Amino acid sequence: MHPYQVLRRPVITEKSTLLSEQGRYVFEVAKSATKHDIKRAVEDAFDVSVLRVHTMAVRGKRKRFGPRITTLRSWKKAIVTLAPGDTITLFEGV
Repeated sequence: MHPYQVLRRPVITEKSTLLSEQGRYVFEVAKSATKHDIKRAVEDAFDVSVLRVHTMAVRGKRKRFGPRITTLRSWKKAIVTLAPGDTITLFEGV
């Protein structure tokens, strides 16, 4: 898998903003991506060194739209811990 196909989008939430202060960044990644693929993609895309990668599968929530019940899509999330001193400026709003 090409490294730039691994990262889908950054996840910007209150919790991920608090994690970024600790050098941990959250991304939505491809479902088939492994931890090694995610590490390589982040290092290539942002020119940082990655210490650790945690992944989790997020199940799609069930939502009701009037009489219809539907399920939102499931996706994979990765929390990437960077080496001390490294930052990703995408998350600082610069």
